[in-house]
Amino acid sequence: MLESMAASEWIAFLAGGAAVLFYILGVAHAVHALMHVRTAQGTIAWILSLITIPYVAVPLYWIAGRSRFEGYVRARRSEDAELRKLATDMHQRLRAYELPAEDAFARGAEFLGGLPFTRGNELDLLIDGKETFEALFEAIAKAEDYLLVNFFIVKHDRLGNRFKRALIERAKAGVRVYFLYDEVGSHTLKRRYLEDLRAANIECFHFGSNRRWWSPFQLNFRNHRKTVVVDGKEAFLGGFNVGDEYLGRDKRFGRWRDTHLRLAGPVVQAVQLVFLEDWYWACGKVPELAWDADPRQADQQAAVIPTGPADPGESWQLVVAEAANSSRERLWIASPYFVPDAGVLTALQTAALRGVDVRILLPQQADHLLVWLSSFTFLEQTIPYGVKLFRYSKGFLHQKVMLIDDRLACVSTANLDNRSFRLNFEISALSPDTRFVAEVKAMLENDFEGATESKVGDFTDRSFGFRAACRAARLLSPVQ
Repeated sequence: MLESMAASEWIAFLAGGAAVLFYILGVAHAVHALMHVRTAQGTIAWILSLITIPYVAVPLYWIAGRSRFEGYVRARRSEDAELRKLATDMHQRLRAYELPAEDAFARGAEFLGGLPFTRGNELDLLIDGKETFEALFEAIAKAEDYLLVNFFIVKHDRLGNRFKRALIERAKAGVRVYFLYDEVGSHTLKRRYLEDLRAANIECFHFGSNRRWWSPFQLNFRNHRKTVVVDGKEAFLGGFNVGDEYLGRDKRFGRWRDTHLRLAGPVVQAVQLVFLEDWYWACGKVPELAWDADPRQADQQAAVIPTGPADPGESWQLVVAEAANSSRERLWIASPYFVPDAGVLTALQTAALRGVDVRILLPQQADHLLVWLSSFTFLEQTIPYGVKLFRYSKGFLHQKVMLIDDRLACVSTANLDNRSFRLNFEISALSPDTRFVAEVKAMLENDFEGATESKVGDFTDRSFGFRAACRAARLLSPVQ
Protein backbone atom coordinates (compact mmCIF):
# COMPACT_ATOMS: atom_id res chain seq x y z
CA MET A 1 0.00 0.00 0.00
CA LEU A 2 2.83 2.37 0.90
CA GLU A 3 4.64 1.50 -2.31
CA SER A 4 1.41 2.13 -4.25
CA MET A 5 0.90 5.47 -2.52
CA ALA A 6 4.51 6.44 -3.22
CA ALA A 7 4.07 5.59 -6.88
CA SER A 8 0.86 7.63 -7.05
CA GLU A 9 2.53 10.56 -5.38
CA TRP A 10 5.47 10.24 -7.76
CA ILE A 11 3.15 10.27 -10.76
CA ALA A 12 1.30 13.27 -9.35
CA PHE A 13 4.61 15.04 -8.78
CA LEU A 14 5.71 14.41 -12.37
CA ALA A 15 2.34 15.53 -13.72
CA GLY A 16 2.46 18.69 -11.62
CA GLY A 17 6.03 19.38 -12.69
CA ALA A 18 5.11 18.91 -16.36
CA ALA A 19 2.16 21.27 -15.95
CA VAL A 20 4.38 23.93 -14.36
CA LEU A 21 6.96 23.49 -17.11
CA PHE A 22 4.33 23.89 -19.82
CA TYR A 23 2.99 27.04 -18.21
CA ILE A 24 6.51 28.47 -18.00
CA LEU A 25 7.04 27.58 -21.65
CA GLY A 26 3.66 29.09 -22.45
CA VAL A 27 4.59 32.41 -20.86
CA ALA A 28 7.99 32.41 -22.59
CA HIS A 29 6.39 31.71 -25.97
CA ALA A 30 3.74 34.35 -25.29
CA VAL A 31 6.54 36.89 -24.91
CA HIS A 32 8.04 35.65 -28.19
CA ALA A 33 4.63 36.01 -29.88
CA LEU A 34 4.33 39.54 -28.52
CA MET A 35 7.60 40.48 -30.16
CA HIS A 36 7.38 38.56 -33.44
CA VAL A 37 3.80 37.76 -34.57
CA ARG A 38 2.84 39.99 -37.51
CA THR A 39 -0.69 41.13 -36.64
CA ALA A 40 -2.41 42.37 -33.50
CA GLN A 41 -5.19 39.81 -33.91
CA GLY A 42 -2.72 36.97 -34.29
CA THR A 43 -0.68 38.18 -31.32
CA ILE A 44 -3.73 38.28 -29.05
CA ALA A 45 -4.88 34.83 -30.16
CA TRP A 46 -1.47 33.26 -29.60
CA ILE A 47 -0.89 34.93 -26.21
CA LEU A 48 -4.29 33.83 -24.87
CA SER A 49 -3.89 30.25 -26.05
CA LEU A 50 -0.25 29.96 -24.95
CA ILE A 51 -1.13 31.09 -21.44
CA THR A 52 -4.43 29.20 -21.01
CA ILE A 53 -3.72 25.90 -22.83
CA PRO A 54 0.08 25.81 -23.23
CA TYR A 55 0.29 22.01 -23.61
CA VAL A 56 -1.70 22.37 -26.86
CA ALA A 57 -0.59 25.82 -27.99
CA VAL A 58 3.19 25.49 -27.53
CA PRO A 59 3.63 22.64 -30.08
CA LEU A 60 1.23 24.38 -32.47
CA TYR A 61 3.15 27.64 -32.10
CA TRP A 62 6.39 25.97 -33.15
CA ILE A 63 4.75 24.71 -36.34
CA ALA A 64 2.19 27.36 -37.27
CA GLY A 65 3.33 30.42 -35.35
CA ARG A 66 6.67 30.89 -37.07
CA SER A 67 6.81 33.65 -39.68
CA ARG A 68 10.36 33.20 -40.92
CA PHE A 69 12.11 30.26 -42.54
CA GLU A 70 15.35 29.81 -40.60
CA GLY A 71 18.71 28.94 -42.10
CA TYR A 72 17.92 29.51 -45.78
CA VAL A 73 20.88 30.95 -47.72
CA ARG A 74 20.13 33.39 -50.53
CA ALA A 75 23.14 33.46 -52.84
CA ARG A 76 22.50 36.99 -54.04
CA ARG A 77 22.71 38.31 -50.47
CA SER A 78 24.52 35.58 -48.56
CA GLU A 79 27.83 35.44 -46.75
CA ASP A 80 28.60 31.97 -48.11
CA ALA A 81 31.72 32.56 -50.21
CA GLU A 82 31.00 30.15 -53.06
CA LEU A 83 27.37 31.13 -53.51
CA ARG A 84 28.12 34.81 -53.15
CA LYS A 85 30.82 34.59 -55.82
CA LEU A 86 28.42 32.86 -58.22
CA ALA A 87 25.78 35.52 -57.66
CA THR A 88 28.28 38.35 -58.05
CA ASP A 89 29.70 36.86 -61.26
CA MET A 90 26.18 36.40 -62.65
CA HIS A 91 25.34 40.04 -61.99
CA GLN A 92 28.56 41.11 -63.68
CA ARG A 93 27.67 39.12 -66.80
CA LEU A 94 24.11 40.47 -66.85
CA ARG A 95 25.22 44.10 -66.69
CA ALA A 96 25.54 44.12 -70.47
CA TYR A 97 21.82 43.32 -70.68
CA GLU A 98 20.52 45.14 -67.62
CA LEU A 99 17.88 47.83 -68.05
CA PRO A 100 17.49 51.04 -66.09
CA ALA A 101 14.27 50.42 -64.13
CA GLU A 102 12.43 53.58 -65.08
CA ASP A 103 9.04 52.36 -63.88
CA ALA A 104 8.57 52.83 -60.11
CA PHE A 105 6.87 49.46 -59.74
CA ALA A 106 9.66 47.79 -61.70
CA ARG A 107 12.26 49.37 -59.40
CA GLY A 108 10.42 48.10 -56.34
CA ALA A 109 10.01 44.58 -57.74
CA GLU A 110 13.69 44.49 -58.71
CA PHE A 111 14.67 45.54 -55.18
CA LEU A 112 12.47 42.89 -53.56
CA GLY A 113 13.75 40.09 -55.78
CA GLY A 114 17.36 41.18 -55.81
CA LEU A 115 17.58 40.36 -59.53
CA PRO A 116 17.62 42.81 -62.45
CA PHE A 117 15.34 43.47 -65.39
CA THR A 118 17.22 42.45 -68.54
CA ARG A 119 16.77 42.71 -72.29
CA GLY A 120 17.70 40.13 -74.92
CA ASN A 121 15.06 37.65 -73.76
CA GLU A 122 12.43 35.57 -75.51
CA LEU A 123 9.10 34.87 -73.80
CA ASP A 124 6.59 32.26 -74.94
CA LEU A 125 3.21 32.21 -73.22
CA LEU A 126 2.05 28.59 -72.78
CA ILE A 127 -1.70 28.18 -72.35
CA ASP A 128 -3.04 24.96 -70.80
CA GLY A 129 -1.44 21.59 -70.32
CA LYS A 130 -1.03 20.21 -73.83
CA GLU A 131 0.94 23.21 -75.08
CA THR A 132 2.96 23.45 -71.87
CA PHE A 133 4.05 19.84 -71.61
CA GLU A 134 4.75 19.50 -75.32
CA ALA A 135 7.14 22.44 -75.06
CA LEU A 136 8.62 21.13 -71.81
CA PHE A 137 9.27 17.60 -73.08
CA GLU A 138 10.73 18.97 -76.31
CA ALA A 139 13.15 21.14 -74.33
CA ILE A 140 14.10 18.28 -71.99
CA ALA A 141 14.85 16.02 -74.96
CA LYS A 142 17.30 18.63 -76.31
CA ALA A 143 19.28 18.94 -73.04
CA GLU A 144 22.99 18.32 -73.56
CA ASP A 145 24.65 19.29 -70.27
CA TYR A 146 22.22 19.49 -67.35
CA LEU A 147 18.60 19.80 -66.22
CA LEU A 148 17.42 21.63 -63.11
CA VAL A 149 13.97 20.46 -62.01
CA ASN A 150 11.90 21.81 -59.13
CA PHE A 151 8.19 21.05 -58.64
CA PHE A 152 5.81 21.43 -55.73
CA ILE A 153 3.80 18.37 -56.78
CA VAL A 154 5.01 15.37 -58.75
CA LYS A 155 2.66 12.38 -59.03
CA HIS A 156 3.28 8.74 -59.89
CA ASP A 157 0.67 8.64 -62.68
CA ARG A 158 0.70 8.64 -66.49
CA LEU A 159 2.13 12.13 -66.90
CA GLY A 160 4.43 11.68 -63.92
CA ASN A 161 5.84 8.46 -65.35
CA ARG A 162 6.33 10.06 -68.75
CA PHE A 163 8.19 12.84 -67.01
CA LYS A 164 10.33 10.31 -65.14
CA ARG A 165 11.18 8.46 -68.36
CA ALA A 166 12.18 11.74 -70.05
CA LEU A 167 14.57 12.57 -67.20
CA ILE A 168 16.03 9.06 -67.12
CA GLU A 169 16.56 9.06 -70.89
CA ARG A 170 18.57 12.27 -70.64
CA ALA A 171 20.52 10.98 -67.64
CA LYS A 172 21.50 7.84 -69.57
CA ALA A 173 22.68 10.11 -72.40
CA GLY A 174 25.14 11.72 -69.98
CA VAL A 175 23.08 14.78 -68.98
CA ARG A 176 23.34 15.76 -65.31
CA VAL A 177 19.86 15.90 -63.76
CA TYR A 178 19.09 17.63 -60.45
CA PHE A 179 15.58 16.86 -59.17
CA LEU A 180 14.06 18.82 -56.28
CA TYR A 181 10.52 18.45 -54.95
CA ASP A 182 8.47 19.56 -51.96
CA GLU A 183 7.95 16.67 -49.57
CA VAL A 184 4.52 17.89 -48.43
CA GLY A 185 3.18 18.79 -51.86
CA SER A 186 4.48 15.48 -53.27
CA HIS A 187 3.47 13.38 -50.26
CA THR A 188 1.80 10.79 -52.52
CA LEU A 189 4.93 10.25 -54.62
CA LYS A 190 5.95 6.61 -54.43
CA ARG A 191 9.39 5.61 -53.16
CA ARG A 192 9.85 3.49 -56.27
CA TYR A 193 9.62 6.63 -58.42
CA LEU A 194 12.59 8.17 -56.64
CA GLU A 195 14.49 4.88 -56.61
CA ASP A 196 14.16 4.69 -60.39
CA LEU A 197 15.52 8.22 -60.74
CA ARG A 198 18.44 7.57 -58.42
CA ALA A 199 19.24 4.32 -60.20
CA ALA A 200 19.81 6.45 -63.34
CA ASN A 201 22.28 8.64 -61.37
CA ILE A 202 19.80 11.48 -61.03
CA GLU A 203 20.36 13.49 -57.86
CA CYS A 204 17.07 13.69 -55.94
CA PHE A 205 16.30 15.71 -52.81
CA HIS A 206 13.16 17.02 -51.22
CA PHE A 207 13.13 20.56 -49.92
CA GLY A 208 13.30 19.43 -46.29
CA SER A 209 16.25 17.10 -46.88
CA ASN A 210 18.61 19.36 -44.95
CA ARG A 211 17.66 18.21 -41.48
CA ARG A 212 18.72 20.78 -38.95
CA TRP A 213 17.33 20.46 -35.45
CA TRP A 214 14.58 22.99 -36.15
CA SER A 215 13.52 21.48 -39.49
CA PRO A 216 10.47 19.56 -38.16
CA PHE A 217 9.09 22.88 -36.95
CA GLN A 218 9.27 24.39 -40.45
CA LEU A 219 6.82 21.97 -42.07
CA ASN A 220 4.28 24.75 -42.42
CA PHE A 221 6.53 26.35 -45.05
CA ARG A 222 6.47 25.04 -48.63
CA ASN A 223 8.58 25.30 -51.76
CA HIS A 224 5.75 26.11 -54.16
CA ARG A 225 8.00 26.87 -57.13
CA LYS A 226 7.64 25.02 -60.43
CA THR A 227 10.74 25.52 -62.57
CA VAL A 228 12.81 23.66 -65.13
CA VAL A 229 16.12 24.95 -66.51
CA VAL A 230 17.74 23.38 -69.58
CA ASP A 231 21.51 23.87 -70.00
CA GLY A 232 21.24 27.40 -68.62
CA LYS A 233 19.62 28.48 -71.91
CA GLU A 234 15.89 27.82 -71.46
CA ALA A 235 13.66 27.96 -68.40
CA PHE A 236 10.03 27.18 -67.60
CA LEU A 237 7.89 28.48 -64.74
CA GLY A 238 4.22 28.98 -63.94
CA GLY A 239 1.20 27.21 -62.52
CA PHE A 240 1.71 23.63 -63.71
CA ASN A 241 2.82 20.76 -61.50
CA VAL A 242 3.35 17.23 -62.82
CA GLY A 243 0.20 15.10 -62.68
CA ASP A 244 -2.64 13.83 -64.84
CA GLU A 245 -5.15 16.41 -63.61
CA TYR A 246 -3.03 19.16 -65.20
CA LEU A 247 -3.89 17.63 -68.58
CA GLY A 248 -7.60 17.53 -67.73
CA ARG A 249 -7.65 13.80 -66.98
CA ASP A 250 -9.23 14.15 -63.54
CA LYS A 251 -13.00 13.59 -63.73
CA ARG A 252 -13.50 15.75 -60.66
CA PHE A 253 -12.17 18.91 -62.37
CA GLY A 254 -12.44 18.24 -66.08
CA ARG A 255 -10.55 20.83 -68.09
CA TRP A 256 -7.61 22.35 -66.21
CA ARG A 257 -7.12 26.03 -67.07
CA ASP A 258 -3.54 27.04 -66.34
CA THR A 259 -0.70 29.16 -67.69
CA HIS A 260 3.03 28.57 -67.91
CA LEU A 261 5.92 30.49 -69.44
CA ARG A 262 8.98 29.53 -71.46
CA LEU A 263 11.94 31.85 -71.03
CA ALA A 264 15.14 32.14 -73.01
CA GLY A 265 17.94 34.68 -72.79
CA PRO A 266 19.73 36.34 -69.84
CA VAL A 267 16.68 36.05 -67.56
CA VAL A 268 17.29 32.28 -67.46
CA GLN A 269 20.40 32.93 -65.37
CA ALA A 270 18.17 34.46 -62.69
CA VAL A 271 15.87 31.40 -62.65
CA GLN A 272 18.96 29.23 -62.40
CA LEU A 273 20.28 31.17 -59.40
CA VAL A 274 16.95 30.79 -57.58
CA PHE A 275 17.08 27.02 -58.16
CA LEU A 276 20.66 26.94 -56.88
CA GLU A 277 19.61 28.63 -53.64
CA ASP A 278 16.87 26.04 -53.10
CA TRP A 279 19.20 23.19 -54.03
CA TYR A 280 21.90 24.43 -51.66
CA TRP A 281 19.39 24.61 -48.83
CA ALA A 282 18.24 21.03 -49.49
CA CYS A 283 21.61 19.30 -49.81
CA GLY A 284 24.44 21.77 -49.24
CA LYS A 285 25.85 21.19 -52.73
CA VAL A 286 26.75 23.67 -55.47
CA PRO A 287 26.67 21.99 -58.90
CA GLU A 288 28.74 23.40 -61.73
CA LEU A 289 26.43 25.31 -64.06
CA ALA A 290 26.72 27.48 -67.17
CA TRP A 291 26.51 31.18 -66.32
CA ASP A 292 27.11 32.85 -69.68
CA ALA A 293 24.00 34.65 -70.89
CA ASP A 294 22.46 33.57 -74.18
CA PRO A 295 20.72 36.67 -75.65
CA ARG A 296 17.91 36.20 -78.18
CA GLN A 297 16.95 38.33 -81.16
CA ALA A 298 13.44 38.89 -79.79
CA ASP A 299 15.11 41.26 -77.29
CA GLN A 300 12.17 41.20 -74.87
CA GLN A 301 12.51 42.67 -71.40
CA ALA A 302 11.93 40.55 -68.31
CA ALA A 303 12.83 39.99 -64.69
CA VAL A 304 12.41 37.12 -62.26
CA ILE A 305 11.17 37.93 -58.76
CA PRO A 306 11.68 35.16 -56.18
CA THR A 307 9.73 35.61 -52.94
CA GLY A 308 9.39 33.59 -49.77
CA PRO A 309 9.51 33.34 -45.97
CA ALA A 310 13.30 33.79 -45.89
CA ASP A 311 12.93 37.35 -47.23
CA PRO A 312 13.39 40.27 -44.82
CA GLY A 313 9.79 41.35 -45.54
CA GLU A 314 6.63 39.90 -47.03
CA SER A 315 7.76 40.37 -50.61
CA TRP A 316 4.87 38.91 -52.62
CA GLN A 317 2.34 40.82 -50.56
CA LEU A 318 4.29 44.00 -51.30
CA VAL A 319 4.45 43.19 -55.03
CA VAL A 320 0.66 42.74 -55.25
CA ALA A 321 -0.09 45.80 -53.11
CA GLU A 322 2.25 47.98 -55.18
CA ALA A 323 0.75 46.61 -58.40
CA ALA A 324 -2.62 47.85 -57.16
CA ASN A 325 -1.24 51.17 -55.93
CA SER A 326 0.60 51.92 -59.18
CA SER A 327 -2.17 50.85 -61.56
CA ARG A 328 -4.05 53.57 -63.42
CA GLU A 329 -6.29 51.84 -65.97
CA ARG A 330 -6.61 48.16 -65.11
CA LEU A 331 -5.47 45.51 -62.69
CA TRP A 332 -6.50 42.02 -63.72
CA ILE A 333 -5.46 39.09 -61.56
CA ALA A 334 -6.19 35.39 -62.07
CA SER A 335 -5.69 33.14 -59.06
CA PRO A 336 -7.29 29.92 -57.82
CA TYR A 337 -7.32 31.24 -54.25
CA PHE A 338 -8.45 34.64 -52.97
CA VAL A 339 -7.84 35.25 -49.28
CA PRO A 340 -6.11 38.65 -49.25
CA ASP A 341 -4.71 40.16 -46.08
CA ALA A 342 -5.65 43.64 -44.90
CA GLY A 343 -2.87 45.39 -46.83
CA VAL A 344 -3.67 43.81 -50.18
CA LEU A 345 -7.42 44.19 -49.65
CA THR A 346 -7.02 47.91 -48.93
CA ALA A 347 -4.83 48.36 -52.03
CA LEU A 348 -7.45 46.66 -54.22
CA GLN A 349 -10.25 48.74 -52.72
CA THR A 350 -8.44 52.07 -53.19
CA ALA A 351 -7.41 51.18 -56.76
CA ALA A 352 -11.05 50.48 -57.63
CA LEU A 353 -12.15 53.72 -55.94
CA ARG A 354 -9.66 55.59 -58.15
CA GLY A 355 -11.48 54.22 -61.18
CA VAL A 356 -9.07 51.40 -62.00
CA ASP A 357 -10.70 48.37 -63.62
CA VAL A 358 -9.87 45.87 -60.89
CA ARG A 359 -10.86 42.30 -61.76
CA ILE A 360 -10.13 39.10 -59.87
CA LEU A 361 -10.68 35.83 -61.76
CA LEU A 362 -11.36 32.83 -59.51
CA PRO A 363 -12.46 29.24 -60.10
CA GLN A 364 -16.10 28.21 -59.83
CA GLN A 365 -15.00 24.80 -58.56
CA ALA A 366 -13.11 24.10 -55.36
CA ASP A 367 -9.97 22.01 -55.02
CA HIS A 368 -9.18 23.19 -51.47
CA LEU A 369 -12.53 23.59 -49.71
CA LEU A 370 -11.46 25.87 -46.85
CA VAL A 371 -9.79 28.42 -49.14
CA TRP A 372 -12.74 28.32 -51.53
CA LEU A 373 -15.18 28.96 -48.68
CA SER A 374 -13.02 31.75 -47.27
CA SER A 375 -13.10 33.64 -50.57
CA PHE A 376 -16.88 34.18 -50.32
CA THR A 377 -16.46 36.29 -47.18
CA PHE A 378 -14.58 38.91 -49.19
CA LEU A 379 -17.48 39.67 -51.53
CA GLU A 380 -18.85 42.21 -49.06
CA GLN A 381 -15.43 43.87 -48.77
CA THR A 382 -14.65 44.13 -52.48
CA ILE A 383 -17.70 44.45 -54.73
CA PRO A 384 -19.22 47.54 -53.01
CA TYR A 385 -15.88 49.32 -53.57
CA GLY A 386 -15.87 48.56 -57.29
CA VAL A 387 -13.65 45.47 -57.29
CA LYS A 388 -15.10 42.92 -59.71
CA LEU A 389 -14.86 39.22 -58.90
CA PHE A 390 -15.48 36.62 -61.59
CA ARG A 391 -15.96 32.85 -61.30
CA TYR A 392 -14.49 30.80 -64.16
CA SER A 393 -16.79 27.96 -65.16
CA LYS A 394 -15.10 26.29 -68.15
CA GLY A 395 -13.09 23.91 -65.96
CA PHE A 396 -10.86 24.45 -62.95
CA LEU A 397 -8.86 27.68 -63.02
CA HIS A 398 -5.36 27.35 -61.53
CA GLN A 399 -3.33 30.02 -63.34
CA LYS A 400 -1.49 32.78 -61.47
CA VAL A 401 -1.36 35.76 -63.83
CA MET A 402 -1.41 39.53 -63.33
CA LEU A 403 -1.84 42.41 -65.79
CA ILE A 404 -1.03 45.97 -64.73
CA ASP A 405 -2.45 48.55 -67.18
CA ASP A 406 -0.86 47.95 -70.58
CA ARG A 407 2.63 48.20 -69.16
CA LEU A 408 3.43 45.03 -67.19
CA ALA A 409 2.37 41.39 -67.21
CA CYS A 410 3.27 38.68 -64.72
CA VAL A 411 3.17 34.88 -64.81
CA SER A 412 3.78 33.37 -61.41
CA THR A 413 3.55 30.40 -59.08
CA ALA A 414 2.08 32.63 -56.34
CA ASN A 415 -1.58 32.89 -55.31
CA LEU A 416 -3.56 35.59 -53.51
CA ASP A 417 -3.56 33.90 -50.11
CA ASN A 418 -1.62 33.84 -46.88
CA ARG A 419 0.52 30.89 -47.97
CA SER A 420 1.91 32.74 -50.98
CA PHE A 421 2.19 36.01 -49.06
CA ARG A 422 4.10 34.55 -46.10
CA LEU A 423 4.66 30.77 -46.06
CA ASN A 424 5.58 29.62 -49.58
CA PHE A 425 8.70 30.03 -51.64
CA GLU A 426 7.43 31.38 -54.98
CA ILE A 427 8.81 32.68 -58.25
CA SER A 428 7.32 35.21 -60.68
CA ALA A 429 8.33 36.50 -64.11
CA LEU A 430 7.44 40.09 -65.02
CA SER A 431 7.75 41.79 -68.38
CA PRO A 432 6.97 45.26 -69.76
CA ASP A 433 7.36 44.01 -73.35
CA THR A 434 4.41 45.37 -75.34
CA ARG A 435 3.91 42.21 -77.39
CA PHE A 436 3.96 39.97 -74.34
CA VAL A 437 1.62 42.29 -72.40
CA ALA A 438 -0.81 42.25 -75.34
CA GLU A 439 -0.74 38.43 -75.41
CA VAL A 440 -1.52 38.21 -71.71
CA LYS A 441 -4.30 40.76 -72.06
CA ALA A 442 -5.91 38.83 -74.95
CA MET A 443 -5.63 35.58 -72.98
CA LEU A 444 -7.34 37.08 -69.93
CA GLU A 445 -10.05 38.69 -72.03
CA ASN A 446 -10.86 35.23 -73.38
CA ASP A 447 -10.88 33.82 -69.85
CA PHE A 448 -13.29 36.49 -68.61
CA GLU A 449 -15.67 35.55 -71.41
CA GLY A 450 -15.91 32.12 -69.83
CA ALA A 451 -16.67 33.52 -66.38
CA THR A 452 -19.65 34.90 -64.48
CA GLU A 453 -19.38 38.09 -62.44
CA SER A 454 -20.05 37.58 -58.74
CA LYS A 455 -22.55 39.55 -56.65
CA VAL A 456 -22.62 40.26 -52.94
CA GLY A 457 -25.77 38.13 -52.78
CA ASP A 458 -23.69 35.08 -53.77
CA PHE A 459 -22.67 35.15 -50.13
CA THR A 460 -25.35 37.09 -48.23
CA ASP A 461 -28.29 35.24 -49.83
CA ARG A 462 -26.91 31.79 -49.05
CA SER A 463 -28.05 29.70 -46.09
CA PHE A 464 -26.91 30.42 -42.55
CA GLY A 465 -24.97 27.16 -42.52
CA PHE A 466 -23.02 28.10 -45.65
CA ARG A 467 -22.22 31.59 -44.36
CA ALA A 468 -21.15 30.21 -40.98
CA ALA A 469 -18.88 27.67 -42.72
CA CYS A 470 -17.32 30.47 -44.78
CA ARG A 471 -16.71 32.58 -41.69
CA ALA A 472 -15.20 29.64 -39.82
CA ALA A 473 -12.98 28.78 -42.78
CA ARG A 474 -11.67 32.35 -42.89
CA LEU A 475 -10.55 32.05 -39.27
CA LEU A 476 -8.12 29.35 -40.48
CA SER A 477 -6.76 31.46 -43.34
CA PRO A 478 -3.32 31.96 -41.71
CA VAL A 479 -2.53 28.26 -42.17
CA GLN A 480 -4.57 27.39 -45.28
